[in-house]
Amino acid sequence: MRNVIIIGSGPAGLTAALYAARANLAPLVIEGLESGGQLMLTTMVENFPGYRDGIMGPDLMGEMRAQSERFGAEIVAGDVTAVDLQSAPFGLQMSDARERTRSLIISTGASARLLGLSSERTLMGHGVSTCATCDGYFFREKPIAVVGGGDSAMEEAIFLTKFASHVTVVHRRDQLRASKIMQDKAFANPKISFEWNSELTEIKDVEQGVVTGVILRNLQTGDAKELRVEGVFVAIGHTPNTNLFRGQLGLDANGYIEVGQGSRTTVSGVFACGDVQDHVYRQAITAAGTGCMAAIDAERYLESEGG
Repeated sequence: MRNVIIIGSGPAGLTAALYAARANLAPLVIEGLESGGQLMLTTMVENFPGYRDGIMGPDLMGEMRAQSERFGAEIVAGDVTAVDLQSAPFGLQMSDARERTRSLIISTGASARLLGLSSERTLMGHGVSTCATCDGYFFREKPIAVVGGGDSAMEEAIFLTKFASHVTVVHRRDQLRASKIMQDKAFANPKISFEWNSELTEIKDVEQGVVTGVILRNLQTGDAKELRVEGVFVAIGHTPNTNLFRGQLGLDANGYIEVGQGSRTTVSGVFACGDVQDHVYRQAITAAGTGCMAAIDAERYLESEGG
């Protein structure tokens, strides 16, 4: 029987592990399929406090992992395939093991929706990004493309005009899905132009290891053309990794875990932190902060339950 199990090993999960370990709860962290979370796809992180010269994303996660292990957190590879949250203790099924725990912290994150191009994956962190507030600073005075037509895409495009020389929005339709106020702001910005009825079919140049341009295909005419850009921001939404918990936890309309009073979910003894419950900020530092909250909430819950 575990005191606390943490599902997920990004900034939220590892911060929760650190705090839970320091509280002598001997937490078990189940890494998930993507150990370290989205920061493992990031090159330089310059906005995490304490690293004035920046730190590589994988290095930051390595430091956080080692710090939590130093205080006694146990981290295991693997993926949770089923959970039973009907009542405590909660059951978790993995491919080769079953665990029971008195409390559970969920930090499974959210996955950015991608275009599905091989070049997109190869150049992720090398000119391709899914987070303007994370990476916009690296594109000062450079032309970039933003893919998408919703509010998130317009927010990113407008934000990126603070840095980029020009922003081209690539959208599959002839009108935006974004709210009217966001559309008006984008249309009024002289640094933003639009490629309508277009899909991005290739990102160049994998051989050089940096983004030099994109190939666009007009969905009405079938014509292809190259657009010279030095960065590509994919802004077609995020999917919270909550399929495991459907029907057992309260989720909002978009599938994010509903929390109240800190990190508490709709099931007593189950807590959520990081991007799995946050569709607004989606930053490493805010994820880490909610991980701290979840561990403290779990510790207090266990104390109230007499252990």
